[in-house]
Amino acid sequence: MRVLIAAGGTGGHIYPGITIAQTLQERRPDVDILFVGTARGLEADLVPRAGFAFAPIPAHYLRRRVSLDVLRTVGTAFRGVMEARRIVRRFRPHVAVGTGGYVAGPVMAAALLARVPVVLQEQNAYPGLTNRLLSRWAALVALGQPEAAQHLSLRARTVITGNPIRRDVVTRTRAEGREALGLDAQRPTLLVFGGSQGTRTINEALLEAAPDLMERLGVQILHQTGRAGFAAVTAAARQRWAGHGAAQPAVERGPEHVVLGRWHLVPFIHDMPAAYAAADLVVCRAGAITLAEITARGLPAVLVPYPYAAEGHQEANARALAEAGAAVVVRDQELNGATLAQAVSGMLADPHRLERMAAASRRLGRPDAAAAIAALIEEVAGR
Repeated sequence: MRVLIAAGGTGGHIYPGITIAQTLQERRPDVDILFVGTARGLEADLVPRAGFAFAPIPAHYLRRRVSLDVLRTVGTAFRGVMEARRIVRRFRPHVAVGTGGYVAGPVMAAALLARVPVVLQEQNAYPGLTNRLLSRWAALVALGQPEAAQHLSLRARTVITGNPIRRDVVTRTRAEGREALGLDAQRPTLLVFGGSQGTRTINEALLEAAPDLMERLGVQILHQTGRAGFAAVTAAARQRWAGHGAAQPAVERGPEHVVLGRWHLVPFIHDMPAAYAAADLVVCRAGAITLAEITARGLPAVLVPYPYAAEGHQEANARALAEAGAAVVVRDQELNGATLAQAVSGMLADPHRLERMAAASRRLGRPDAAAAIAALIEEVAGR
């Protein structure tokens, strides 16, 4: 079975593609998989690193405002379709899979022109432009969230599968997670991150709130600052820590791990499954794959949707969890130390509420999503 996968742009599109590919390999060791993306995107590094063949095409994000850049983007898209058609002719896939993003458009168009059946995977509650446009012609659309169906073509065949996540997100134990990250095995743990690049508003709010949260609630905090802001955030945290009257000096566990009392600051968490396993509560953005991981783990959350996400999809993702009782939403423009402390305290200080929210999160989780999507791809390819 030959499977062509278009995945590029952001990790939210790339990692689902890689997880689907790995699951297909487990189910069918003889499967032949080729990824298509851009030469300058994250996929050019992440896909080969995961052990899969990769072919680049020209593609560019489509800006919604009328400008000369739109004309250049259209020209790039045309070249991308032509190159994708050559790849399709050479590879002769039985099925083409698109995980969204601008690179999927030319590749799925080329597959449809060659009469190759297309499977789309949509992560968000509000689908991206590429999947909205292509859903009419797709053999099926695997949905991460049921709310997405109402925004697709009436002719679209949709299946609610959940979003594909790495298996070790759900298999790691709390003891393993805390030991791997050097955390106290007994204390409640708050995990705070804003994506791989960090988030200024979340960092600044936690700088205000952290000492008080640790003092009043006895929590330990695992804080991913983002690489670009690590030095500045760590310096500000040291000042805040000293100004709060803390007697304990900072502990340097390495060049990228500073501990202030029970506040662990790192630029990037390489072992996110361990971090999820260690956590009792998460403060984060509302990217679809992040939410798939925390619900598969059954974690309650304080969600701060990225306000500039395309079509406001992070806001829609976050509201879906809040309506199910699994999360509290704080808008980015309303986030500060006081609102963050209020949201976190209201949950960690009430064990029964935290338990109810964790149960609601687990009900939303779909840890078997990757296997379900792989089975659908096999079904379409088999036709």
